Amino acid sequence: MNAESDERDGGAVPARPVSAAGDGTKSVTGDAAEGVTKVERELGSRAPGFIKASRTLHLSWQVGVFVVGLAVVVAGVIMLPLPGPGWLVIFGGMAIWATEFVWAQLVLRWTRRKVTEAAQRALDPKVRRRNIALTVIGLVIIAVLVGIYVWKFGITMPWKINE
Repeated sequence: MNAESDERDGGAVPARPVSAAGDGTKSVTGDAAEGVTKVERELGSRAPGFIKASRTLHLSWQVGVFVVGLAVVVAGVIMLPLPGPGWLVIFGGMAIWATEFVWAQLVLRWTRRKVTEAAQRALDPKVRRRNIALTVIGLVIIAVLVGIYVWKFGITMPWKINE
């Protein structure tokens, strides 16, 4: 095999260009008409070379990354019902895992793609009008329910409840 091709199945496939920064990112171009360019890292371990050189050291590195990522993800799950940035911490733990595990890299890519699509949909004027209308209808329903409750039971402060 030479450095410019990957000889699988008997055919040579040209290598994709590596960015000039030399950081291991690969450039993947999108729609040429729009001039969209995405930069995605290649999948796999991002451990330093001296760690990858030794199988035992690399395995212990992976165990360490998994344990640290697991601790961060568990902290994020605990923060979901409690005050704190639960989802942000969970995605931080996934990013830690993604430094070493391909499955986590794929999950983060999928999540990033879905979040970007949702943000683009939310900016659509029709969707924004619908969301505003649904919010107003929901607030009106809540106001009516609160009004009915106050009319029926009155307003009684918790510290003045007669037993």
